[in-house]
Amino acid sequence: MPVSSNVPSAKTSVFARAVAGGNAALLLDNQLCFALYSASLAMTKLYKPLLAPLGLTYPQYLVMLLLWEHASLSVSELGQRLYLDSGTLTPLLKRMEAAGFLERKRSSLDERRVDILLTPAGRKLKASAGSISACVIRATARPLPDLVDLTRQVQALRTQLTV
Repeated sequence: MPVSSNVPSAKTSVFARAVAGGNAALLLDNQLCFALYSASLAMTKLYKPLLAPLGLTYPQYLVMLLLWEHASLSVSELGQRLYLDSGTLTPLLKRMEAAGFLERKRSSLDERRVDILLTPAGRKLKASAGSISACVIRATARPLPDLVDLTRQVQALRTQLTV
């Protein structure tokens, strides 16, 4: 028996039905933006107890990830990579400097440039953070290839939206 065109198939996405369905396009649970926003909130909540023993907030952890990768970056480079403006980033960096994780130094080549460097305490923190990714992966209950694919899709979406 053929399936009626009024009955969505199991393969029809919520988003496709929302676009086709008029008012359904205005339902909160049909919004991609809300799915991304609420997933981001849930992810940040997941990280909070994992980062507390390190004395880091989630945005501070993102700064540390970049500094563990690059050892030194300018404030503007950090802002570009993290999609944060200097008004948000500067107080964050000051708190991290007060905690002893990093230091801010004016560049000797360009006094307008402020470089961010890890301190020994900041470098040492990397070893304590080593298990965080595994905890997050376990919490998602998704196979690693799916998470890699999802990460690439979200990055592509971000790139498309920021051009």
